[in-house]
Amino acid sequence: MAHRTPSWLTSDHLTLLGLLAQIAAGASFVLARGHRGFLIAVIVCLALNWFGDSLDGTLARARHQERPRFGFYVDHIVDLFGAFALMLGLGVSGFLHWPVALAMLLAFMLLAAESYLATYTLARFQLSQGFFGPTEIRILLALGTLELLRSPYTTFLGRRFLLFDLGGIVASAVMFAMATATALRHTAELYRLEPLP
Repeated sequence: MAHRTPSWLTSDHLTLLGLLAQIAAGASFVLARGHRGFLIAVIVCLALNWFGDSLDGTLARARHQERPRFGFYVDHIVDLFGAFALMLGLGVSGFLHWPVALAMLLAFMLLAAESYLATYTLARFQLSQGFFGPTEIRILLALGTLELLRSPYTTFLGRRFLLFDLGGIVASAVMFAMATATALRHTAELYRLEPLP
């Protein structure tokens, strides 16, 4: 796909597309308060975000236009601002409560911060953990958004919850657990490399 990309389209354009699409996804959640049809726009925006975010680095490598420091910084600061916009939109939308939106945002930020610190100290970047990464998060969010078209509520253990509240609590717990486990593993690895005398 990268080799077939038009020459006028650069990796910077794709990065910008990814950011604008994630902001638009957050805005579409807000607009879906008045009309659920905007939930389809959320899914389209998530797909565009995936396209831009996944292809920008690949395109730069295919064209031998790598900018390691610029690319690393911009790609990940864009992810942080995009996550903020998406959670802000979800919080305003009423499809989940603010504490859950904040918990998801904080858990994501913690996981991201751990991966950035590991990149600096171990020279090894890894945002995905096992089979779970940004692409899988987008897929789960898109599937949940499709379910919102039917109903914003779900029943669990005999109680009625907002679907995204339940999903957000699980996602926050999983991201927090992943960040904790990875932090412990990296701390042990760094201690082995730099033990006390």
